[in-house]
Amino acid sequence: MSKTQRTREICALAPIVPVLVVDDAAQARPLAEALIAGGLPALEVTLRTPAALDAIKVMSEVPGGVVGAGTLVTPEDVRAAKQAGALFGVSPGATDALIAACEAEDLPLLPGAATASEAMALLEKGYDMLKFFPAEASGGAPSLKAIGAPLPQISFCPTGGVSPSNARDYLSLPNVICAGGSWVAPKQLVDNGDWAGIETLAREASKLAD
Repeated sequence: MSKTQRTREICALAPIVPVLVVDDAAQARPLAEALIAGGLPALEVTLRTPAALDAIKVMSEVPGGVVGAGTLVTPEDVRAAKQAGALFGVSPGATDALIAACEAEDLPLLPGAATASEAMALLEKGYDMLKFFPAEASGGAPSLKAIGAPLPQISFCPTGGVSPSNARDYLSLPNVICAGGSWVAPKQLVDNGDWAGIETLAREASKLAD
């Protein structure tokens, strides 16, 4: 039984999962509304700012969205994310403690892997939907294609250095379901409250797999 069936379903909602760094929880609702309106319902709020958990709380109440917590590193992160309303978790790598915490909290996890050995170790634990991270630094689409050849049963969401210029290279691979990208919510547009501009970027990103 795959432990990542729900994660896989969430990843299949749209070709791009916005990777969000939210500095002010007041921006959370309009940001989520703009991204969802643009066709990107799965949102990853990274736990890199003091406002992140509050942002997850607010975003989880926006209709049509599926909000997750990124940068999960410790079991405490997992519990806090779940309490804030996160429906899935994303981690840069994977440890036994982190996996155990996600399973205890019933939080679907997208664990990170950058090598064939890491991917195989996670597959052994029942995880066949993984984050390929850091994607560009780990060799980009050619590297992911090479890993996929002997491991066709594993699907990936590449994140880290994915941009409008290379996203199609990843999304064209048979083992890629979606990609994580931060360009759909650039800091300048968020700070300026340019939600229409963010919705436009989201709409363009939502068509990258066409």
